[in-house]
Amino acid sequence: MNSLYTAKATSTGAGRLGHVASSDGVLEHELSIPKELGGPGGAGTNPEQLFAAGYAACFHSALQNVARREKTRIADSSVTAEVGIGRQGDSYGLAVELVISLPGIDSEQAEKLVAAAHQMCPYSNATRGNIDVALKVA
Repeated sequence: MNSLYTAKATSTGAGRLGHVASSDGVLEHELSIPKELGGPGGAGTNPEQLFAAGYAACFHSALQNVARREKTRIADSSVTAEVGIGRQGDSYGLAVELVISLPGIDSEQAEKLVAAAHQMCPYSNATRGNIDVALKVA
């Protein structure tokens, strides 16, 4: 693969209780472990939220690209990514549910667009076969 862009971010401190920042300074966040995972919670974000935000945005972009290619107008669309983390044997694993809203698009067409976007999205391609990803057209 010939990379067109490379994002660079660094984690410092105590991992999930540390700090993350992108090399260009645009992204900069304190991290905190959610109470559900035994942490203090608080104002910091966590890796699952960051992954959910990235996946939602990437999939939404792929969906819009597919719609343009199919000459289908999708106004007021949205993609919500729900990223779960849990035990998998002695380690941890992730599961994702993408909830896609396509107002004004009939369900058959919406399913077609979503399936095509799932084939195009780099996050979907990276996770395919590695974690469970459920697609739900709202």
